[in-house]
Amino acid sequence: MADGPKTWLRDARRSLARMPSLRMARVPDAPALPVRDPWPGDPQRGANLLKQEIEISGSAGRLVPGAMSSIGGSAVLRAYAHSFVWLRDLRGLGSDAARVRCRALVQEWIADSALDPLAERPDVMGARIAAWLGNYDFFAASADDVFRQRLMARLMADARTLSTLLPAEELDARALTAVKGLIAAAVALPENTGFLARALRVLPQEIARQVLPDGCHCERSPAQLLAALQDLTEIRALLQAAQAMPPVSLANAIERMAPALRGLRHGDGGLALFNGSKEDSPALIELVLAQAGRAGRAPMALTEGGFHRLQAGKTVLIADCGPPAPPKLDRYAHAGTLSFELSVGRERMIVNVGAAPAGGPEWRTATRATAAHSTLTIADTSSSELKPDGLGRRAEKVEVQHQDASGAHWLEASHDGYERPFGAVHRRRLYLSKSGDDVRGEDVVEAADPQPFTLRFHLHPDVDASLQQDGEAVLLRLPSGSGWRLRADGAPLALEESIYLGGPQPRKAEQVVLTGYQDGPQQVKWAISKVG
Repeated sequence: MADGPKTWLRDARRSLARMPSLRMARVPDAPALPVRDPWPGDPQRGANLLKQEIEISGSAGRLVPGAMSSIGGSAVLRAYAHSFVWLRDLRGLGSDAARVRCRALVQEWIADSALDPLAERPDVMGARIAAWLGNYDFFAASADDVFRQRLMARLMADARTLSTLLPAEELDARALTAVKGLIAAAVALPENTGFLARALRVLPQEIARQVLPDGCHCERSPAQLLAALQDLTEIRALLQAAQAMPPVSLANAIERMAPALRGLRHGDGGLALFNGSKEDSPALIELVLAQAGRAGRAPMALTEGGFHRLQAGKTVLIADCGPPAPPKLDRYAHAGTLSFELSVGRERMIVNVGAAPAGGPEWRTATRATAAHSTLTIADTSSSELKPDGLGRRAEKVEVQHQDASGAHWLEASHDGYERPFGAVHRRRLYLSKSGDDVRGEDVVEAADPQPFTLRFHLHPDVDASLQQDGEAVLLRLPSGSGWRLRADGAPLALEESIYLGGPQPRKAEQVVLTGYQDGPQQVKWAISKVG
């Protein structure tokens, strides 16, 4: 009941913003200042949109003419459809057919009176405003007067509504997207001075709440760090276009976030697969970093974000050594505490399964489970309880020590995610040699009563794995021909099927599985070393 008055007031303000009698400002014929979408579109996705197919994070839906209000699928897919961010993909295609398709879908959407409620969520509204304005020259500048008047009228109405809804109820990265949309509207519609004033009141508090001192994003997701950095660099460019003074915290945040993002990349330029992240486009990540304008080395430790990077020679090991994101920031949180990924040069070797943020409930649950990560699972139970919109029981105390000497790295970490169900603590020790050719680990289950456990090393689908005849090691062959051997002591080795969801499409993969029993050792020592 506590949220009742707040919700009622917000709905009332939304309704007032939509009332025609309050639309005092004249609807302009076109944006007063150009707003540029700085990110490239994907021509292949644009071609699929011409075939009425819309896709995000590996999940697809149908964008059928005359049925914009009945798009099915997950909330993530539907929100994406109503955000119009995909206009840049049609722009990337660049054809007259793509321009006509853009115009038809926008016109149809404006005329629809039965839109999905998700279409008026602040972040969706903000993304849509920015997308319409950022792609205006492509699909609207050459349109007829009637279309442009309807478009500008809806832009003004949405901006007015968005202004009443800030600060957004969503405490995560979506709040930054909402602010960005209002600033884009302020640039294009400068007569509405209240838009910019409102956005600049909200922006500093969002930055303070979302950007951690080490530059990580509060959701602890490399993907959401990338999205937040994109939004903040866009906001900076928009404020420059409007000749408005940005808050000091904006430049400081961008300066911290860029190195943090570098620290969460593998040698192939893609993202590490933690907490709802997929690899994403290395070219896009590089462009975002260029826009941020911050060079420098990737940090070894992101202490507030809880990620540690061990790098030596051509080898990069990235480990999740932080507690899961807190409630209301855990929409993408995985039960992957103490999981790690390993890459050599541009080739990934040990990975997490990846993510299906726009997939169905079964896929989302499966990819978020501890078993989908390269770490230890006790009694087939995830280290944090998975719920549809976040986590329930979770690891709360995560301790970590990271040392390096003469180019070698030692990492020791533990978490209490299994304390409540089993009275157990998982302790993990990792070592990376100076050459990068020797990775060693030790996993221990500390509990009064011994527990069954499974230790998993998910392999990238490009890795060719073969169990040696004695069953005591697995030979791993990378695409370049480089050979590595995974050995273990304390639990038998097996090679099992897995799946990889880190790239654009699902791929079959394998995993090395070590099984420990209640009546057996509660400690496993393992090593991954280069052969030859």
